[in-house]
Amino acid sequence: MRAITYESYGSDDVLRESDLPTPKVGPGEVRIRVTRAAVNPVDWKVMSGGLDALMDAHFPVVPGWDVAGVVDAVGPDTPEFAPGDRVASYARKGVVSAGTFAEYVSVRAEDVAAVPGGVGDDVAAALPLTGLTAQRVLETLAVTKGETLLVHAASGGVGYLASQLAVAGGARVIGTASPTNHDKLEAVGVIPVAHGDGLEARLREVAPEGVDAVADLVGGVLDVSLAVLREGGRLASIADPTVEDHGGRWVWVRPDGERLARLLDEVAGGRLEVDIDRGLPLAQVPEAFAASREGSARGKIVIEVSEPAVR
Repeated sequence: MRAITYESYGSDDVLRESDLPTPKVGPGEVRIRVTRAAVNPVDWKVMSGGLDALMDAHFPVVPGWDVAGVVDAVGPDTPEFAPGDRVASYARKGVVSAGTFAEYVSVRAEDVAAVPGGVGDDVAAALPLTGLTAQRVLETLAVTKGETLLVHAASGGVGYLASQLAVAGGARVIGTASPTNHDKLEAVGVIPVAHGDGLEARLREVAPEGVDAVADLVGGVLDVSLAVLREGGRLASIADPTVEDHGGRWVWVRPDGERLARLLDEVAGGRLEVDIDRGLPLAQVPEAFAASREGSARGKIVIEVSEPAVR
């Protein structure tokens, strides 16, 4: 099968298009014929060796943790799915190895969700990591109706979904973003505030009594977050583990097919919008990584691996 691989840690120049054996499908697993995958910043951070202290890598590595496609085969004791089912997954595994930037990937059944009718493969592939992370952050913060939530990087992949979910739950959401993204945030009910120098003062203008909870999705904002957080407020970050030194929570997200299925249902019902920047073919994963790293993508970059079942 065609796959994008790297033989050692490095930057985009270590990526190669390779021919690998089609993966086996073990007990409790499904093998997915990949139609779409999606790029997350963690993909190129892992490639640089950024998670080597946490996760072993088995080279050659196929990068990628987001996937949508069609079940190609099921292993023993996998009654939940059958060949031909449209599915999506946050397909992170215990080691860095057989990822989703390939024609096929095998995934644990419990990490897989059926894709509802009407949800295109591009959207289904772009949702898993960012959607599950957004959901986990909000659950960690226990944001409730009527509370004020500050979301740093609210127009980004995780932030845009977290903001929508929080607004739907009745929270007042303030989101930091560049001015070019303020209209996007206002359209989903978020109060936008420009990031950068002077952020604390601008936040005080819209929340003079402070905020109940802060979702840090970018890092480097701890001082501002603590300054505007009310006494007894909650702080969570996906980017800065030092929040735990200040009573906050450093959040990671686990693969979870059941929760992903609920998020896909929200998308199918028109209650959650996934922002997609562009699609690129499998051979252009290096270009996709570069665009993600540079921050030039306004939304998720989708990798087009094969013809989708639904656009």
